[in-house]
Amino acid sequence: MNNLIGNAPRHPGLWVDMDNQLKSASQHTVTSVSSATQGKKELQALTPQLARLSQQGQWVVLISPPNIGYKQMLADAGVRMDRILLVHTKDEVEAMWAMEKALTSGTSSAVISWTQSLDARDNRRLQLVAKSSRALGLVIEGDKPHIATHLQQEMNLPPATHFSAYH
Repeated sequence: MNNLIGNAPRHPGLWVDMDNQLKSASQHTVTSVSSATQGKKELQALTPQLARLSQQGQWVVLISPPNIGYKQMLADAGVRMDRILLVHTKDEVEAMWAMEKALTSGTSSAVISWTQSLDARDNRRLQLVAKSSRALGLVIEGDKPHIATHLQQEMNLPPATHFSAYH
């Protein structure tokens, strides 16, 4: 038996398929980027990869995207629009929860979330979640609030929900 193993580690738990490990290594992290353009440039750079991922039949999840013309940008890049899942959240806590769920669902190929800032605790939580994820994760941190949030604060309006409207 020892002659058959050769230079391989003796314990079967240490036998690793390095090709699969290298292929999935990039998917086991959540990347956080700061953007002055509300993520427009970052999303534009990702569109070829998102187009490829959307062809696999899994969801590309966008959490709280600002109005930066992302629909046209994705459609122009060949992203299957029937595989885009939009999630609108009321606050950043809900956005992080949605991102965690989307990353661990097993039905998403990419999860992109827009947020004001990602503190160390939330970053650590997302890194732990990403270890069991097969999806690409990206958090785009903006230096300016979304227009709707800014107007709500300026006019002292309560946060909007999906089921109500201002008349």
